[in-house]
Amino acid sequence: MTAAEKSIVGWREWVALPQIGIERIKAKVDTGARTSALHAFKIEPFSRDGVDWLKIGIHPAQRKTAPEVWCEAAVLDRRVVRDSGGHEEARFVIETPVTLGAVTRSIELTLTDRDNMGFRMLLGRTALRGFFIVDPARSYVVSRRSGQLHRKRIKTS
Repeated sequence: MTAAEKSIVGWREWVALPQIGIERIKAKVDTGARTSALHAFKIEPFSRDGVDWLKIGIHPAQRKTAPEVWCEAAVLDRRVVRDSGGHEEARFVIETPVTLGAVTRSIELTLTDRDNMGFRMLLGRTALRGFFIVDPARSYVVSRRSGQLHRKRIKTS
């Protein structure tokens, strides 16, 4: 895909995770992060037909505990991830489709408690690679704010 064929996205966008029941979640587009991360307030491992699965509790709205979204996903991996503060944490990894603008593709998501973070989801560079170009000066380029229309701001003196 050439640069002209790639979609431009802002530093934050609304995305959907349809397979796990999230129609809209605000994500920080973070090219400094290799992997994408999703806030999970509860993770319960279990086994189904000899395969490791997770029951996951998610709060998709920033700074809110409602609504709660519960889903199940097969465990893809468990990895040690270093956060921006240099702290290492073992995290479960799942694979799920993400929709950003007109593009839907399967990505890997690590699960962690992001309650104290500004965004419940980070969209890392491996999820973006090959499909998107990030314009860090813009927001919500391919998505709309919840319940709002984009309007140009006119600077008045």
